[in-house]
Amino acid sequence: MRLTEFWRRMNEHFGEAYAESFARDHVMSELGGRTVQQALDGGWEAKDVWRVVCGSQGVPARLR
Repeated sequence: MRLTEFWRRMNEHFGEAYAESFARDHVMSELGGRTVQQALDGGWEAKDVWRVVCGSQGVPARLR
């Protein structure tokens, strides 16, 4: 998954303003105690981060 697709999905699920805030501020144990942005910056694959977000935030199947 490309980062552009990752951010499109984040924006579609959370809305543009909250997606950025969520990615920057929400620490997730499933990401090793990192935020979404920290995980991406640290080399995690966007598809793996998206799967974690989907699983922990109840993203509807149509957006997965």
